[in-house]
Amino acid sequence: MRRWVFAVGPVVVAAGVGGVGARRAPQTYRRLRKPRWAPPAAVFGPVWSALYAGIAVAGWRLPGRASRWARSLHLAQLALNTAWPIAFFARGDKRAALVIIVLLDAATAAEVLAVRDEDRFAASLLLPYLGWSVFATALNAAVSDPGKQPDASRAVPSGGPRPPSPAG
Repeated sequence: MRRWVFAVGPVVVAAGVGGVGARRAPQTYRRLRKPRWAPPAAVFGPVWSALYAGIAVAGWRLPGRASRWARSLHLAQLALNTAWPIAFFARGDKRAALVIIVLLDAATAAEVLAVRDEDRFAASLLLPYLGWSVFATALNAAVSDPGKQPDASRAVPSGGPRPPSPAG
């Protein structure tokens, strides 16, 4: 039971709380002046579903195999994952979100390194997540320059798919 709670609980919290924080994501993402390499909003849901599944499986494998440090890093990166959409979408603070996602990248990379000698498969499950997070960091940095963004008072809200997490 403890293993199940460690594997699924933090992922569900990160996705759920992050999803609530991202409830304005469709409007925000549509208004951003994004670089040409930014994915369409419809990509985020499927990507995050797969990434969260990998994170949960890695979390399932950690208790009993990984050090306390590795397990702590796992929880820390999920806490940062939870905080990012709140900073970026709910608060509209792209610079704070950039700091959070850089810390997320560092925590996830540290987790991969901490886990790789104890459970290579768990570490490999986290690599796509790390890659996507680094990509999201670049995207966050690209849209963080306020001089390159439209005036929010002139933006017209619209619907669309909701990016539920740090890549948004």
